[in-house]
Amino acid sequence: MKPTRVFDFLYYQLEKYPIANAFSSKINGKWVGYSTQQMVEIVNSLSLGLLQLGINKNDKVAIISPNRPEWNFVDLAIQQLGAVSVPMYPTISIEDYKYIFNDAGVKIVFVFDKELHKKVATAIQSLETAPKVFSFEKIEGVSHWKEVEELGKKGDVKILEPLKKAVQPSDLLTLIYTSGTTGRPKGVMLSHNNVCTNAMSVVKALPLDAGKSPILSFLPLCHIYERTASYFYMFMGCSVYYAESMETIAANIVEVKPHCFTTVPRLLEKVYDKIVSKGKALTGIKKALFFWALELGLKYEPHLEMGWWYDFQLKIANKLIFSKWREALGGQLRSISSGSSALQPRLARVFWAAGIKVCEGYGLTETSPVITANLPQKEFTRVGTVGLVIEGVEVKIAEDGEILCK
Repeated sequence: MKPTRVFDFLYYQLEKYPIANAFSSKINGKWVGYSTQQMVEIVNSLSLGLLQLGINKNDKVAIISPNRPEWNFVDLAIQQLGAVSVPMYPTISIEDYKYIFNDAGVKIVFVFDKELHKKVATAIQSLETAPKVFSFEKIEGVSHWKEVEELGKKGDVKILEPLKKAVQPSDLLTLIYTSGTTGRPKGVMLSHNNVCTNAMSVVKALPLDAGKSPILSFLPLCHIYERTASYFYMFMGCSVYYAESMETIAANIVEVKPHCFTTVPRLLEKVYDKIVSKGKALTGIKKALFFWALELGLKYEPHLEMGWWYDFQLKIANKLIFSKWREALGGQLRSISSGSSALQPRLARVFWAAGIKVCEGYGLTETSPVITANLPQKEFTRVGTVGLVIEGVEVKIAEDGEILCK
């Protein structure tokens, strides 16, 4: 089967690469994962539960939570009914929540914890029709997401088949409200086809082993960048591990030993600064070697032949210095995908020199999101650029310099 709707990725994984840990998060200090089969069962029960709660095709359901497997469960369950997910940032204002609930016509909201529930409860107070609220964490007096699953377990999964078949690739998948630069948040409308084709088109940009590669995820799923990446991981049968928080990323990387992760330049800057600060704390020959290797790396151009003398020096630098950088990032990284803002060329050069392939790309929420990407093969990357146009996308530059994308 070739996925044409986003929820097809789940069944594609079940058919091609059923895995023991499709999505995992840490609970009480231990990684707790869900197999592909468990996901299918949970998602189907949630779909049936939502159906009993009155959710039908084109109805809107909001998700407000940090990354966790439950996010994916609810997202896929919504899709199977032909309903529309409205992911929202946990950090936005109560006023923005109120506006989006009203503008989108949200019928049900899934929230993470007590703090977020408090914001949502305040936002819905003055709405004409208040959406029903469920929580991922247990909160006294608030319905828990498991109640929806339990409700669905009483139903017949066969009911879902005609509903899934009725979902067309051109149907609306999600409404993503971006902050914009003027006025109220604006809802970007993306179809199943938009996101589905985009997820499958980045295969060349992320060199992973189907059914085997571990992934660390920490960028927010409510942003299209990480969300489309999560569908790609499902398509490839990757085991996705959600970082506990932004503060634990370094420790989680060492634990998970990912083959790949997506990031933003600011986080790479922090990694680089931390490495340099450790170098500054060294003394004598160790310090001299560290900064010699660093200077060497800052001159690197992946696509160019640097000459035998440079290559010889880089080999020594890799053995003595850069090998420790790779170990700090799990030791198995094949590439890092960087997007959402411009990457400093010096970062790309030094990481590539260290054997850490940072591939910069470009896109928008409106483009699902990838338009272009540098690839992890040396000949297909150019430091300081956003790479090649991916398959299925066309780009041209208008006379006034505007980028036109189809």
